[in-house]
Amino acid sequence: MMKKVIFLVDMNAFYISCEMVRNPALKGRPAAVAGDPKNRSGIILAANYEARKFGIKTTMVLHEAKKLCPDILFVPPDHTYYQKMSKMVMNLLNRYTPVIQINSIDEAWLDMTGCESLFGEPVEIAQKIMSNIQSELGLWCSIGISENKFLAKMASEVKKPLGITEIWVKDIAEKLWPMAIREMYGIGKQTEQKLHRLGIYKIGELAKFDKALLSKHFGKAGIEMHQHANGIDHSSVTIATDHDSKSISRSTTLSADTVDIKLIERVLLDLAEEIGTEARQNNLKGKTISIVLKYSDFQSVTRQKTVSATYLTKEIYLTGMALIKENWDGTRMIRLLGIGLSNFKEIEMEQLSFFDELGLEDKNEKEEKLERAMDRIREKFGVDKIKRAKSFE
Repeated sequence: MMKKVIFLVDMNAFYISCEMVRNPALKGRPAAVAGDPKNRSGIILAANYEARKFGIKTTMVLHEAKKLCPDILFVPPDHTYYQKMSKMVMNLLNRYTPVIQINSIDEAWLDMTGCESLFGEPVEIAQKIMSNIQSELGLWCSIGISENKFLAKMASEVKKPLGITEIWVKDIAEKLWPMAIREMYGIGKQTEQKLHRLGIYKIGELAKFDKALLSKHFGKAGIEMHQHANGIDHSSVTIATDHDSKSISRSTTLSADTVDIKLIERVLLDLAEEIGTEARQNNLKGKTISIVLKYSDFQSVTRQKTVSATYLTKEIYLTGMALIKENWDGTRMIRLLGIGLSNFKEIEMEQLSFFDELGLEDKNEKEEKLERAMDRIREKFGVDKIKRAKSFE
């Protein structure tokens, strides 16, 4: 059987790197993409490597970053532009293999099995990909190489920026096991603390720990952690398919676990806004709205509801919030929040009707006109030029 070859391509400091492409004056200076720089509020979304030398990190609040580096330049986020750049990256990767699974806006797994005859040995292929991305798009990346997705992801984190790292199953005792448990993909602060209480501080200690005890403390997640620590991951690289058989979804890991309903509402609205915008751009109305909640103990809840076909942000958001309130007791700490729209039907752009002229349009038609007007403003002037009041609460 042919040995699997899996890459994880991870774009380095993606948002701020995109900004440096269109504004070269930011290069060589400490700079970061940050929420609402004018009012010096919000958090750092991405800092360049010059800024990181001062200790500036993602999710740091702006005034703290200013204390560490008074000369830092803040750039407001432009998610429409980052999506466009991400699509260019994925199109470039598609030259090397059609088997691509997008993990987030700035990273993807590639199944490169059998591609050696076309492009060379794995490290040689990785060097070509890195060089292409740098020369054609002006962006940096790191690439992890292995025989499964988990180890490829772990390898991609070893050297940044512009790193190419191999971690094969035969290498795990030397390269994976000495790492601190927090460095393991999928393990957050809460899980790290629980593992520490069991005396587990290194990935190697987790690999040798009793599986039954891990299952008792963490359920199925404990067995998966044990397998990963031993370099085992049977999941395959899943090709993204078209909208008609998939969903448009967004999720985010919160900067800190929370039960703050106001924060949850704001985050969900921002996610729903991105989904609605993409659905309207593609003239796709979905009949199913779903949510995902991941708690601090890594347990997940997914729920969905069938609605009249829609692509309106307001309806997606309100349905999502209703699902959250029905399925969350308000006390369990939430660490990840997600929402999706699926079960699509394609629509034709509707012409102005006689009833519109008479001012008899219904609430949904008014909301659609409002949201499409917002789409046009964002497309022309940037995604953050117009926002709903709730986003600022």
